Amino acid sequence: MKIRKLRSALLAVSAAGMAISLAACGSAGPAGTNVSSDSATMWGLTGGNQPVLQKSVDEWNKANPEKSIKLDFFANDAYKTKVRTAVGAGEGPTFIYGWGGGVLKSYVDAGQVADLSGFIKENPDIKDRYLPSVLKNGEVDGKTYALPNNNVQPVVLYYNKEVFEKVGAKPPKTWDELMALVPKFKDAGIAPFSLGGQSKWPDLMWLEYLVERIGGPEVFENIAANKPGAWSDPAVVESLTKIQELVDAGGFINGFSSIAADSNADQALMYTGKAAMILQGGWIYQGMKKDAADFVKSGKLGYTTFPTVSGGKGDPANVVGNPSNFWSISSKATDAQKQAALDYVKDGMFTGSNTDALISSGAVPVVQGLEDKLAASPDKDFLTFVYGMAKNAPSFTLSWDQALSPAQGDAMLSNLDQVFLKKISPEQFVTTMNATIGK
Repeated sequence: MKIRKLRSALLAVSAAGMAISLAACGSAGPAGTNVSSDSATMWGLTGGNQPVLQKSVDEWNKANPEKSIKLDFFANDAYKTKVRTAVGAGEGPTFIYGWGGGVLKSYVDAGQVADLSGFIKENPDIKDRYLPSVLKNGEVDGKTYALPNNNVQPVVLYYNKEVFEKVGAKPPKTWDELMALVPKFKDAGIAPFSLGGQSKWPDLMWLEYLVERIGGPEVFENIAANKPGAWSDPAVVESLTKIQELVDAGGFINGFSSIAADSNADQALMYTGKAAMILQGGWIYQGMKKDAADFVKSGKLGYTTFPTVSGGKGDPANVVGNPSNFWSISSKATDAQKQAALDYVKDGMFTGSNTDALISSGAVPVVQGLEDKLAASPDKDFLTFVYGMAKNAPSFTLSWDQALSPAQGDAMLSNLDQVFLKKISPEQFVTTMNATIGK
């Protein structure tokens, strides 16, 4: 499988997006609207984009009661398990929320999602709505099986300006500078980095960026292409070694393995000053804007790119993260449900109201021609920053756990967790992961 790159020539807008938090599940249905038992079903994620999606579906149901959508929300970690099980059993929702990559391919191979190529051809306005490079990530073998539904999400290094000033530090531009900051913050009683280790996937951002900086995007392209022994690339071992050196130095907050990202506990440690920095997705800006409004408005939130590594082959402008999230449509849905889903994709998504709501939440939709609206946003500084990250990136690599097959992704996260906990060596990780190639 080839990892697609977002080229600056193609990318016209970028964004922060998709904050993930733990909340109770809820169903769509504004006052006075009936949602029938044969309604199209949609599962979304709790967090930053939740109110935006809820509003979009509520508006759709009010205007289209005969094509209503039943919407339920799930926390990120629970959703990933639930949706794979449901789709595998042919009992998934009409709208299948995903990230593209290897997981989407597994659905396609199993005949669980509808081919949307004809729909796109019949509705050229939909194709023209999107950034071409983002749209490509919903394709498998040249056919479209998923359409972008929110915003571009590069991984960002956030920091608390107040605690940096307290210790007289500057954000790290190199890995050596990053390591030198660890004792400075520890001596001041501040954890250098927050980390939601219980959720495992936040660990991956460290490996993705280090491999990118040390070896360049080709290293993971070979892994994703299932080339035998691809995990044995020296950049992988060096990256894992640096991670364990950071762990040994006390770089992560005590008890990181019991901190859940779904509850936003990891980002809270940074903005309350208990930790100086956090490496997380662009999506957490939305959560901080809501949960730590004074911190964000006061200008205490800093953000920068991941440091360079001495001798590394990767372009410092390369980024990792999620080009967007996507809707696929279940091939097992009824004809009425499929039609309602297609109609919503055509007329209910990225309306003026929906687009404005996304921007107001602190995100930039993956549609073209929004420059003026972004410039007028109170969050223009952050949005311009992530826009620049993606616009100037020679390569934008999809999050590895989504790019790989589900089995490989699960094995990778489990074994990476063991690396962070110092229970296995980098070499043991590599041996284990090489055994998953082609599976």
